[in-house]
Amino acid sequence: MYSSTRPAPLGEDRSIARKKALTDLRSANAETLNSYGWQDQAKGIVRLPIDQAMKLAEQKWQNPAAAHLDLSNRVEKATAVPPKAPEKPSQFE
Repeated sequence: MYSSTRPAPLGEDRSIARKKALTDLRSANAETLNSYGWQDQAKGIVRLPIDQAMKLAEQKWQNPAAAHLDLSNRVEKATAVPPKAPEKPSQFE
């Protein structure tokens, strides 16, 4: 009788929700790490599967000077600040 009338533990529903959220997060991370996609299409930045990215990095760094220059150029392009919008003219101009 005791086991059939005993209430559920206090945090059981929260525990179930947290486990589901963790499972969803892990599957989304696995999807992101193992698929192709656009990271920022406007800037031309794509996402590669991690193993493919490691192979490309290994190939590029056979020539360290060229790879460093290419990396610097890509970082500059990815972090470029868009130009400032033109200011509105004063009502007195």
